[in-house]
Amino acid sequence: MVMHLTKRRTSEKLVVERTMYTKRYSLALDDQRCVGCEICRIACPKEAITVEKSSKSEGKKLGKSTVNVDETKCHFCGVCTAICPFGALTLSMNGERWVPVLEKESFPQVVHEVTVDETKCPADCRECEDACLFKLIKVTLDKDSGHVRVQVGTEHCPDCQICEDKCPKGAIVTRKIFSGSVAIDEEKCPEGCHDCVDVCPIPGVLSLSGDGKVRINEKYCVYCGACRVVCPVEGALVLQRFSVHHTPVHSGAWNKALEKLATTAEVTKELRTKSSMKVRETVKKRFS
Repeated sequence: MVMHLTKRRTSEKLVVERTMYTKRYSLALDDQRCVGCEICRIACPKEAITVEKSSKSEGKKLGKSTVNVDETKCHFCGVCTAICPFGALTLSMNGERWVPVLEKESFPQVVHEVTVDETKCPADCRECEDACLFKLIKVTLDKDSGHVRVQVGTEHCPDCQICEDKCPKGAIVTRKIFSGSVAIDEEKCPEGCHDCVDVCPIPGVLSLSGDGKVRINEKYCVYCGACRVVCPVEGALVLQRFSVHHTPVHSGAWNKALEKLATTAEVTKELRTKSSMKVRETVKKRFS
């Protein structure tokens, strides 16, 4: 039985809590890490999450969208926590971090894959640290051994691959969480509008050309959908996700989320893969 539901917002975070007799569930959204994208809203099975476009002041850039959680709908399942590419959401029970859908293996965790070969790092090189937009890379030199140590906060890394590209020695290798495509329909794109450029969390992915048209450089795009959230005209900005890099899972809940997150082809591919795995497991059991 729910004893108490609360929601509070500060300048830095949103916290939604459900207090019961012996348990207290808490979902926290770090506004400093949240970029106002659409991933958590799309994946939420209870439609408890909404994303609201910020109001725009004349002569100023549009601010990032605001993510909100309806405390009466939230079931504290952890789907949003597991899928957020920026690691902006944290779920806990009685003060301990806890993600029930991962514990029950009913939903996958997106994989933040960043591999560092420290043997390739020159002692005086800080290129990757300087390049990281989210300040997640820390390069230090072990004075005793003379070896370089590279620490990456992968939990909050959206895998934009900028660090990999800027690393002069090829010491960092990353893999994007989402693969996809973004396209602008110039006939539908409102003249003088640059809302998508303003809110894109990765500078340089979206930009304005000399003729005022929005141009796309997908090299560092993480396909989060922050641009699509603010686009004022349906169909002016077309974003598709072809795949999601995630941990293994056998779940109908994930299939439903994937149907909304990615293209039909990706869903079909995953279902075929799971079907093949089931057949192999059945055969293996039969002849073992």
